[in-house]
Amino acid sequence: MHDIDKTREKPGDKISLFQRFLRLFQSVEVKPRDIDLVADPDAVRTQVLVQMRRFSSEPYFQIADETLGLLSVFDDLKYDRADVDMISPAMRKHVVGKLGPLGFRQISGTVLEHAEADMRVHIPKFHALGASPFDIARYTAKRPQDYCLLTPTQVACQYVDHYDLDEALQRIEALIAKHPINLLKLADYLEGKPKHRAFREVLGHIKLKQRIAVEAEPLCRRRSLG
Repeated sequence: MHDIDKTREKPGDKISLFQRFLRLFQSVEVKPRDIDLVADPDAVRTQVLVQMRRFSSEPYFQIADETLGLLSVFDDLKYDRADVDMISPAMRKHVVGKLGPLGFRQISGTVLEHAEADMRVHIPKFHALGASPFDIARYTAKRPQDYCLLTPTQVACQYVDHYDLDEALQRIEALIAKHPINLLKLADYLEGKPKHRAFREVLGHIKLKQRIAVEAEPLCRRRSLG
């Protein structure tokens, strides 16, 4: 009787080289095709805006206008004509503290950026004591998806310049219920253009609305950020 062929593989024997190669190939993890793709900025931006809209319940900071790309931070309850209309260090610090957890990082003294959303918040530079609040964002290189952080008075000026009288009035009434404006300074810089002349006629109405707002709860207890 001949011996059994020793080259034939039996249970328990070492697997062949081909089988080793086959198992190695099958064990390679196949990653999803899009695992390394960068997130879509538009989708991220949508998520960020949803989070920013929640600031409407926060007393000091809010989106003032999504169409114009405006953010407003509370300034004060009472103003003087000579007050400097600018974002103070305390106002800036408050906003940075709110936007930081959303993914915004300060890349310069006047710009916060959310890289994944391809979105920036600009803090326009204050140029001179006699500068018009209507001109605050004139020289800011803002893209459609970007925002400008302004004082409430500067936001009101943007309303006057970009909307018809009825729309501007409605927006300013909503603004001053939460963020009062310096009506004296705004009035000082109204020009002779039609929109400005029309707005001058309703200044008394806005002054009354603002006085009622600042004397009532909860606005009457609000303190300036500094």
